[in-house]
Amino acid sequence: MISLNFSKKLLLWNSTENTRQMPWKGEKDPYLIWLSEIILQQTRVDRGLAYYEKFVSKYPTVKLLAKAKGKEVFKLWEGLGYYNRCRNLISSAKIIASVHQGRFPSSLERILELPGIGPYTAAAIASFAFGLPYAVLDGNVQRVLARYFGISADFQSAAGKSLYQSLAQALLYQNDPAIYNQAIMDFGAVVCKPKNPLCAHCPLSKNCQAFQHHWVGLLPFALKAAPRKIRWFYYFVADAGDGKYWIRERKQKDIWENLFEFVLWETGQIMPQSGIQNSGFVQEHFGKAGFRILHISEMITQTLTHQTINGLFVHIRLNKRRKSLPEYRLIAADQFNQYPFPRLIRTYLKEYAHLLA
Repeated sequence: MISLNFSKKLLLWNSTENTRQMPWKGEKDPYLIWLSEIILQQTRVDRGLAYYEKFVSKYPTVKLLAKAKGKEVFKLWEGLGYYNRCRNLISSAKIIASVHQGRFPSSLERILELPGIGPYTAAAIASFAFGLPYAVLDGNVQRVLARYFGISADFQSAAGKSLYQSLAQALLYQNDPAIYNQAIMDFGAVVCKPKNPLCAHCPLSKNCQAFQHHWVGLLPFALKAAPRKIRWFYYFVADAGDGKYWIRERKQKDIWENLFEFVLWETGQIMPQSGIQNSGFVQEHFGKAGFRILHISEMITQTLTHQTINGLFVHIRLNKRRKSLPEYRLIAADQFNQYPFPRLIRTYLKEYAHLLA
């Protein structure tokens, strides 16, 4: 009875009070739904909106995205972070174009086979585009369910995820899964917010366990995350002697794969200037040609989900022109905007552009 009351009141709120607007809301094209969901993974709506509009403008169909060059797609994604999403976007587009003849798969099982699509995204596409009865379970939905039903299980654990998914599916309004899924996500975004939820005006507060027992600030519950890893990146912005700089594409299975960077020396700690200039790394890469340090930047920091990257940029000029450097290519400064760089490097290029000519 309490679950029926929950769904009815939620749908009533949606039809009478929900004014939340987004460009993809009510969308039926599975490609556009998929694109919006991938962009919004771990990204705020206000930040993701501009990227969504850029992608739709340049690649209005999945076939056009599948034909695009990887560097161009990464350049369009630049600054959004979590670049594995972009890699999966490209891979999935190619699969849809080749295996599915350019038509987005219409069953949950086939949607889940695409790279980078998990249970939430698959359920969103299946329900919004094809009207299939699958409940979505994102952070907004988890928060609403945890508070309303007083769930204390760790939502990051396997048991907790299973519990939340089963409850979400049981509450789903089968006659219109798309409307219900959008309603509960919107409710979590504008009423049952992470901070300062609108409990005093919430139509569900009478039966909300968290509200009745003063647990709102405690739910949903998750165990503490593992300590954040700290890394030190020393980038050598190396003028090869003719106003061109060495860059390479990151290929290893690590952060920023497929993005570009300057000559990198990663250390386990912060280094003094003398330690930088006399290091074995610098001597190996630039010692024979000889070089002089033109400028050392302030430390630039970028915080990722599980690690913090501290970047220091050492602008050097080689005394003798060098034609090659293994793994690296030479480009002129006015070509920097043609390549996708991590936000940390893009910040350096913006702040120190006057030094690079």
